[in-house]
Amino acid sequence: MTVRTRIAPSPTGFLHLGTARTALYSWAYARHHGGQFVLRIEDTDVARSTQEATEQILQAMRWLGLAWDEGPIYQMQRLDRYREVIASMLSGGGAYHCYTTPEELAAQRAEDEAAGRPPRGYDGRWRPEPGKVLPPVPAGVTPVVRFKNPQDGAVTWDDLVKGPITVANKELDDLIIQRSDGVPTYNFAVVVDDWDMAISHVFRGEEHINNTPWQINIYRALGAPLPRFGHLPVILGDDGKKLSKRRGAVSVTAYAEAGYLPEGMLNYLARLGWSHGDDELFTAEQMVAWFDGSHLNKSPAQWDAAKLAWVNAHHLKAASGEQLAPLVAAQLARQGLAEPPALPALCALYKDRCTTTVELADWVALHLRPPVRTPELEALWQRHEVAARAPALAALRARLAEVEWTAPAIAAAIKAVLAEQGLKMPQLAIPLRLVVTGRDQTPAIDAVLALFSRDDVLTRLQDA
Repeated sequence: MTVRTRIAPSPTGFLHLGTARTALYSWAYARHHGGQFVLRIEDTDVARSTQEATEQILQAMRWLGLAWDEGPIYQMQRLDRYREVIASMLSGGGAYHCYTTPEELAAQRAEDEAAGRPPRGYDGRWRPEPGKVLPPVPAGVTPVVRFKNPQDGAVTWDDLVKGPITVANKELDDLIIQRSDGVPTYNFAVVVDDWDMAISHVFRGEEHINNTPWQINIYRALGAPLPRFGHLPVILGDDGKKLSKRRGAVSVTAYAEAGYLPEGMLNYLARLGWSHGDDELFTAEQMVAWFDGSHLNKSPAQWDAAKLAWVNAHHLKAASGEQLAPLVAAQLARQGLAEPPALPALCALYKDRCTTTVELADWVALHLRPPVRTPELEALWQRHEVAARAPALAALRARLAEVEWTAPAIAAAIKAVLAEQGLKMPQLAIPLRLVVTGRDQTPAIDAVLALFSRDDVLTRLQDA
């Protein structure tokens, strides 16, 4: 069997974290087995689907690096295929027209509630059976099409995550597979799509477990091969409730804008429901090598923003200045700042102090605008006796005006002033940091100054 997986988001909102994790597992499983990964857009919810959401989904998938081999395939472009299959099912007796109106279903539910009975759902009044007389077709009612679900036996499958699951057919009603407007419903369209696209393994959220028995029965009615199903547990937010589009979830692209790396996000998402021994930090390539579908957790995962920041910081440190430069340039642009000439070197200098590219951009911005004399900065000036170091800073400025503009030459100038003034390194280095950068802690001060222009350093010393 050729392994073929898919991700099929609905463009009724942004790509959220749960769907991104499902996409990651589907992509990694296909890559591990040398198979294909398909992107499908399930846009049959016409009233709520938007082009903006579709574009955001594609943007998020590209940012994560989850390249698809086929697609994007849009369900609304496959309506003729769905109608063809439904026509075949109607002629073969596997489906039937139902004229029960929403008002009749609502009245039936109200009757059940009044009698203290569990709601029956659809009562099968239009289901054709041998010897059964159907009601007369009502005038002016456009029918839906229902699947003729088996009434005996049970549906059993061996879930890749949950293990064996069995549901009795008597617990399932005859679900609608085509609405009165001719648009297929999710449970029908997804079966035809996965059948036509030869999907071998379906990873999806555990909220779809209730749909799976119906879908398996439709596969069997069509004579189509069954894929393997794996239902992933939910991701819980800080409050212990499920993250979703409607509650607490943040879009994948929002994390990109907040300065997270795709490598960090993929690493963290992978560990929200899967493990490889004690490995916490790994690359996408390593995950592909390891992800064989085993070691998937059955229990919900807890979102941990601090853990994500820790993982992202690791990948930030592992990246080169050249890799980080375009990401930081985009963050600087959001602040209205131009990209400095030495951006790769600046990224390399400051990356070890950061967890996101937003923080890294803030460090780089120190080189693009002078410190603002806030009350907090004034307090630091007093604590570190900047005013008392004015003679030493003036002497250093004179020396820096003459030296070669390299870190070693700057370091030599600082040491010479320390000797002349009888000071220790912190007594000069911290005031120097505050005057030039506005911060009392930075990487080695000679390396920091070397990445400023000489004129900027001399001007900031003079102004101080």
